[in-house]
Amino acid sequence: MTRVLAMLLLGLCLAAPARAQDAETMRAAQNLASLVGGDSMQQVSGALINQIWGGLEAKLSGKVYAATLSELRGELERLLTKFMTDVMKDAPALYARHFTAAEMNDMIAFYKTPTGIKTLREMPKVSAEIFAMIAPRMAPFQQDVTATTVAVLKKHGYNN
Repeated sequence: MTRVLAMLLLGLCLAAPARAQDAETMRAAQNLASLVGGDSMQQVSGALINQIWGGLEAKLSGKVYAATLSELRGELERLLTKFMTDVMKDAPALYARHFTAAEMNDMIAFYKTPTGIKTLREMPKVSAEIFAMIAPRMAPFQQDVTATTVAVLKKHGYNN
């Protein structure tokens, strides 16, 4: 019994530093997510709404009242804000899986420099521009992937 108790105490002592590190890692991850997620997520949301809205407004223009369009845009903004807020709740755990507390603290320190501040301000715009370049290319890309998959499978005797 004494031996079992000693093993249990040893296990608890060895586990304590890991828990402390996990708490430290999660604190750093929460700080990083807060720093990265703030204005950046609002910018990303705004850019996405602008991309979505142009086509939707063009389809509905002249078919619905201006007040309806205004309400629809407000609802889309509300939904996207909620969606992004919910997604960002998972960000600290994601950061903690990929980075140590020290690495995240380094990133936080970088984001507080002039270049880091500019990065936080500009990267959502860059990401939105990249997404805008990708979006119209997705349908042809999907068609290429499908055609290539069918061709390779057919070449190897898979006809269905």
